[in-house]
Amino acid sequence: MRMLPSRFNPAGGLADFWNEIRRPHPYRWPILLVSILPAALMVWWGVNSTQYGEPERPQIEYITTLDPARSEAEIAAENRANQEIKDLRAAEEARIAEEKRRIYKEIGRASGMDVEAIERKAAAERAADKAAAEKRRAEAEAAAKAKTDAGQ
Repeated sequence: MRMLPSRFNPAGGLADFWNEIRRPHPYRWPILLVSILPAALMVWWGVNSTQYGEPERPQIEYITTLDPARSEAEIAAENRANQEIKDLRAAEEARIAEEKRRIYKEIGRASGMDVEAIERKAAAERAADKAAAEKRRAEAEAAAKAKTDAGQ
């Protein structure tokens, strides 16, 4: 069985290239450099690119700031102290909000606006928001109670 010459054999192409590059042509070196440039740029880009791998999984260490041997009384005292701080913050936020409303009323009066009508509208909106929040809280409590009752 006779093998046919493969059309993918590079020997003929290399021989043609060698014949052309040996010919004394004035543009042979610039043409060679321009033809090599795309491959050289791709290799340069590939060598200079950085590929980061997956980071190492961290080792978790739990840091406890509370004494695990605290008594119920200590926990309750800490909870009361935290609740007092929370109440003080809420009172301060309410005071700041009221001060802002007072300042805006003064600016509104100076601008000729009907600040009482604006205040009534804002109070009605706040009351509606509070009622809606109370309704959502009651519904959530009822759903939690129903879920607890169904679980027993």
